[in-house]
Amino acid sequence: MESNKIRVAGLTDDSIVDGKGFRFVIFTQGCLHHCKGCHNPETWDMNGGNEMDIEEIKIKIKQNGLLDGITFSGGDPFYQAAPCAKLAKWAKENGLNIWAYTGFVYEDLLKMPEVKEFLDLVDVLVDGPFILEEKSLLLNFRGSKNQRVIDLNETRKTGEIVLLDVDDTDQ
Repeated sequence: MESNKIRVAGLTDDSIVDGKGFRFVIFTQGCLHHCKGCHNPETWDMNGGNEMDIEEIKIKIKQNGLLDGITFSGGDPFYQAAPCAKLAKWAKENGLNIWAYTGFVYEDLLKMPEVKEFLDLVDVLVDGPFILEEKSLLLNFRGSKNQRVIDLNETRKTGEIVLLDVDDTDQ
């Protein structure tokens, strides 16, 4: 697939549950984690969904002047890191912050050179596989207790993983 196209399962232009603030969400298509109890199992097929040109997505984002940022979810956007990086770079240049959800853990993403450009653009990373046995509806911005909401800007500054305070009621 060309890096100016992203295989998507869907788009949402007004989410308040996929990161702080008012967000545009790109649900990427394709995931090999296959977490038991996954919220979006229809996104697993690496060849499912639809290919969209990044320019088409930019137009949709520009139409919403209320956005705080964009969120890459899925599926797992790190399977399409190159086109996600292109869109994330444009979004940052236009004053939007970037959240990304992944079934990988941050420490493993750091070992994957092919995702570095995208990872370096992400402000907040929600990492780790969804674990059904650790599911909680009381968690903000994630589905299971093992998943972390990492402030990547602070993490990069300190060299230590810094979690974002998301005011969970289930600690």
